[in-house]
Amino acid sequence: MLPAEIAQAVKRIQFVTGRQVADVMAGAYLSVFKGRGMEFDEVRPYVPGDDVRSIDWNVTARTGEPHIKRFVEERELTVMLLVDVSASQDFGSGRRSKLEAAVELSALLALSAVENGDKVGMLLFHGGADLYIPPRKGGKHALRVVREVLARGQDVAAGPMRRTIVPRFVRRWFKQLQDKTRSEPRRSTSIAAALEFCRQVLPRRAVLFLISDFLDEGYIQVLRHANRKHDVVAALITDPREADMPPTGLVTLEDAESGKTRLVDTRSRAFRDELGKRAEARRKELYDQLRATGMDLVVFDASGSMVDPLLRFFRERERRLRR
Repeated sequence: MLPAEIAQAVKRIQFVTGRQVADVMAGAYLSVFKGRGMEFDEVRPYVPGDDVRSIDWNVTARTGEPHIKRFVEERELTVMLLVDVSASQDFGSGRRSKLEAAVELSALLALSAVENGDKVGMLLFHGGADLYIPPRKGGKHALRVVREVLARGQDVAAGPMRRTIVPRFVRRWFKQLQDKTRSEPRRSTSIAAALEFCRQVLPRRAVLFLISDFLDEGYIQVLRHANRKHDVVAALITDPREADMPPTGLVTLEDAESGKTRLVDTRSRAFRDELGKRAEARRKELYDQLRATGMDLVVFDASGSMVDPLLRFFRERERRLRR
């Protein structure tokens, strides 16, 4: 995609998601993700109706008039978007691919975060950490996040993190990670490597949105460790054709992650039934594994709305927090 086309795409996404954030997203986001705690704001005179437990007895004794301590929530959060840009994300049978759906979802989350004064950062990954944008505030920064997801692979080929200044120990760790994974297929997904990278660069607790199709193995233990330190939300991007294929005859399917091919007869009822069962089993296994770790899973259909599942998740999580 040319830079001019990327700029046009960013404007289009900003127009579409901007109204959604202003109309429905911002309030739901604010009610679900809380700050790190309460911080002292001021001492003021007591008025009838105030909680007597908030009385500052030292100030009251000194002035001879009752005063209370007022606290406000320390609201600022760090929101990190971990976006899978591996080859399998390019698949799409409808009006957009899984990656295009991930772009829109990233835009919604980034704009919602900056709308509420939070910091937002991003990590693009496939076989390792491809591009890291440190968390910052501001609308321009949020649009940069969206632009980089759109541009996705263009800067990756020129060298990971070449546009970001990061600590020397991170670069040293990343080189070790590259050497370790060099023998793996170039297009394979490594969720574990992305989470391990975040452990290195995020010293404080953050909200991590892991946006992927989760076509990977061996990452659950690393995910458990990440969720102990951070608030991790798994966003599963799916496509209808991954579970239901039309009977069009003989078709050669290619595994986008490994490049392996297989000839299948899509007219076979047994094949289509098995495809649906495997897709459902994979989703259920992922749900059970994440629930066992106390994590949330939100499922997004690439051919449908990104807003509706996100709002349902916000409302469900808000209900749980109120219990």
